[in-house]
Amino acid sequence: MEKKHWLLPEGISETLPPQAYALERLRRELLDLYRSWGYELVFPPFIEYLDSLLTGTGGDLNLQTFKLTDQLTGRTLGIRADITPQAARIDAHQLRRECPTRLCYQGTVLHSRSDALAASRSPRQIGAELYGHGGVEAELEILSLMIESLRRAGIEDIYLDLGHVGIFRGLSSQAGFDQRQEHALFAALQRKAIPEISGLLADYGTDEPTAGMLVSLAELSGGDALKVAADRLAGASQPVQHALDELRRLAGLLNKRYPDLPVHYDLAELRGYHYHTG
Repeated sequence: MEKKHWLLPEGISETLPPQAYALERLRRELLDLYRSWGYELVFPPFIEYLDSLLTGTGGDLNLQTFKLTDQLTGRTLGIRADITPQAARIDAHQLRRECPTRLCYQGTVLHSRSDALAASRSPRQIGAELYGHGGVEAELEILSLMIESLRRAGIEDIYLDLGHVGIFRGLSSQAGFDQRQEHALFAALQRKAIPEISGLLADYGTDEPTAGMLVSLAELSGGDALKVAADRLAGASQPVQHALDELRRLAGLLNKRYPDLPVHYDLAELRGYHYHTG
């Protein structure tokens, strides 16, 4: 049989010895770590009905999701491209606890396209989520667990790049955007495309002070971003000021716990915007 018959699809790879055992050992170590911190393990399904899989997520995840038709029902199915929204669904619709819930998970996800050149389309994902607690203490716990996970994986050269989705959401609410407008502006902010941002704000008829603050988000990054933000966002609403205060508190707590850890800020960093709830 010709060699081409044994080729794997682009971006799909096999894990062979000894890397396979090294990955399995790390998987066990990380799950044991999460358990010691009080996180419960869940196994979300590899495939779900598409509407359930993508509820509350953004367009990027939709594009990354392989879709097929269920031969039993005729409904559209999706193969998960990210386990995080699945864990959120389990918390909200299966467990429905009144107290904070800590969940962890691991498994393979499948992407319809690579995130970067030569990147895998079937990466292994492992993670932990804390639901039902929106305070700074919860953010500190998750960040601390992430740092410990990276160190267990042998990664020592770590720096944090922090943002707060509440700043963007607060300014969007202050401007009176509808969902479509907010999502379009979000996409432009991710690219830090200032001319596009300015054009959208002009099309929306956003008042000049609020428009200026929204444009500033694309420029507020670096080690001194919080200090600059205090001046540029001085006219923002109370929810925005509250989000800035939370970010300052988190920065102070991180500095006490990890005094040698470099921390940068990027107020246009909104990854997780579509399903982040604190």
